[in-house]
Amino acid sequence: MNPEALVRPELDTGVPSGDVLLAFAEAIIGTDRAALDAARTALAEALGPAAVSGASAVAANFSKNDRVANGIGIPVDDIVFNGTEDLREQLGLNAYKSAENTFRHM
Repeated sequence: MNPEALVRPELDTGVPSGDVLLAFAEAIIGTDRAALDAARTALAEALGPAAVSGASAVAANFSKNDRVANGIGIPVDDIVFNGTEDLREQLGLNAYKSAENTFRHM
């Protein structure tokens, strides 16, 4: 997998139908219902109908876990924080507003 493709959509993800999955991920957090419907259809056509349910469940679970962790202030373990320094830099994750929560505990 190419993690940089997560922030640079012109790159290949290295995952089968990764472009379709990324389009779905973008649509699921947006407000455009037509774009979401189109993304669901494209995902079902590319990977089968079960992929829509699976991708939706993954997105919902991630959002839930992230919100809970941010809400109660769970700090990132040192081993994870230090082991992801290059990846966070590559993807620009340190610039996200929610990164303040992580840095406050480190």
